[in-house]
Amino acid sequence: QVQLVESGGGLVQPGGSLRLSCAASGSFLSINAMGWYRQAPGKQRELVAAITSSGSTNYADTVKGRFTIARDNDKNKVYLQMNSLKPEDTAVYYCNAHVLVSTFPRPYANYYWGQGTPVTVSS
Repeated sequence: QVQLVESGGGLVQPGGSLRLSCAASGSFLSINAMGWYRQAPGKQRELVAAITSSGSTNYADTVKGRFTIARDNDKNKVYLQMNSLKPEDTAVYYCNAHVLVSTFPRPYANYYWGQGTPVTVSS
């Protein structure tokens, strides 16, 4: 199985910064895309940022210029650097990964989620 474990969430004042980390572990062959999603109270889960195995990135319009996603393929980790945080960034942040689990008898890949890490932006 594949496990994703996030860390780095917490309470920060508006304008502050946080760095989230997510580590993948378990039995798998490779990780394709990785991403960060968030879910605020009473709202649907939304994509924040994503990165492919080759490093191509995609950001939600609401975080462009403030958040940066990066990954370390050797360590099976993905990071989210969040700067200039706003109260509306308050949410539980989830790590997501598209993982190639096996190739025999045929390729099998699946999406996996972490348990989430809360981020609260408040003065």
